[in-house]
Amino acid sequence: MSVDTTGQSRRGFLQGAAGLAAVPLLVADSRKAAGASRAATTLTERRRLGRLRVSGIGLGTQTMPGNLYGPVSSRKDMVALVRTAVDQGVTFFDTAEAYGPFEGERILGDGLRGVRDDVVIATKFGFEIDPVTGRRGEGLNSRPAHVRRAVDGMLKRLRTDRIDLLYQHRVDPAVPIEDVADLMKELIRAGKVLHWGLSEPGPQTVRRAHAVQPLAAIQNEYSMAYREPERQILPLCRELGIGFVCWAPLAYGFTTGTINPYTRFAEGDFRASVPRHAQENMAANMPLVQLILDWSVRKGVTPAQLSLAWLRTRQPWVVPIPTSTRLSHLLENLGAEEVTFGREELKELTAALDAITIQGARLPPPVLAATGVEAPPRRA
Repeated sequence: MSVDTTGQSRRGFLQGAAGLAAVPLLVADSRKAAGASRAATTLTERRRLGRLRVSGIGLGTQTMPGNLYGPVSSRKDMVALVRTAVDQGVTFFDTAEAYGPFEGERILGDGLRGVRDDVVIATKFGFEIDPVTGRRGEGLNSRPAHVRRAVDGMLKRLRTDRIDLLYQHRVDPAVPIEDVADLMKELIRAGKVLHWGLSEPGPQTVRRAHAVQPLAAIQNEYSMAYREPERQILPLCRELGIGFVCWAPLAYGFTTGTINPYTRFAEGDFRASVPRHAQENMAANMPLVQLILDWSVRKGVTPAQLSLAWLRTRQPWVVPIPTSTRLSHLLENLGAEEVTFGREELKELTAALDAITIQGARLPPPVLAATGVEAPPRRA
C-alpha cells in the first residue's frame, strides 16, 4: 500500500455519495452478526517484546483522560474499564505522562490496584512537561536530570515501584541517544525501570540506542491505513530482536468503518486536525473501508476485529494496543484474538491492501515533524 499526501480526490468521490452513506449501516450489520456468534473473549495468547511477555493485544489509555477525541463518560468508568481488561486477560497496558498530562497514568494506577504484579505497564517520557504541575511547555526534553524527575512522578501516579517498559516518547533532537540509553541503564540498575523502548524513532537512532542498552520494543503508528513501518522499522526489529507495538492500530477509527467523509468531529477532537481525515482524502480512502467490510462479512467478524487480526499476522512479536473508552469496544477489540486466516486468505487480503493508495498525511505537520528523527551524535 502506498500513501499519497497531495490532497487530490479520486474520481467521482467514491462514485457517488450513496455508497458512503451506507457504510455505517454495513458496519452495524457486521458488528451485530459477529456479536451474535461470539461471546466475550478472554485473551490467552502471549507474545514477546524482547524479554517481556505480554498479552497478544494490549490496551492503550491515550483517549481515557477525555482530551484527545472528546469527553468520556466518567473517570470512574475508565478505571472500571482497565479492571475489566485485566479480567478479560489483558496483561499489557500503555500510557504516557503526556496523556492528560498525568491523568492517563493516574487512571491506570487506580485501575490496576491489587493486580499490579499480574500485568506489564508501559509509559513514556520526553515532552517538556513540568514534573510537579503537569504544565505542558514547548517541545521535547530528554535531558537526564529532567527524565529522572519525570520517572519519580510516574512511579507515584502509577502506584508502583517499577516501570516494566519505559519509552522515550519522541527522539529529542538536542540530546544524543547514547545519553538517554546510559540513563536507562542507570534506572534499570536502580530497579525503577525494567526495560526500555523508543517511539517513532529514526532507524539509525534505534541501532545506536540498542548498542548501549538493548531495547525491548519500538512503538510506532501501524495499521491497515499506515504501513510505513514495513519499509525499515519492522525489518530492523527482526534483525535486532526488538518487539514492535502498534499505536493507532485502527487508524483513529477509520478502519472500523465508523467515520467517513460525512463525519464532523466535535470541537477539540484531535482527529479533525489529521490531513488524512479531510473530506476529500477520506472519500479517496473509502476503498480501504470497503475492502475491510467485504472481508469482515466473509469472515463473520467486525471491521475492528479484522483490522487487528491482520496486524497480528505480520509478525509474532507485533502487539497492537487499541485505546478504548467504551466497554463494548474493548470487548470487540479483544475478539480479534480468535480471528484466523488461511495462508491463501492472508495472501489475497494483503495483496488487495497493497493495491490501495492511501491519501493524506497521518498526522498534522508539526506532529509529523517529530517522527522518524535521528538523535544528534554524542560529542567526544
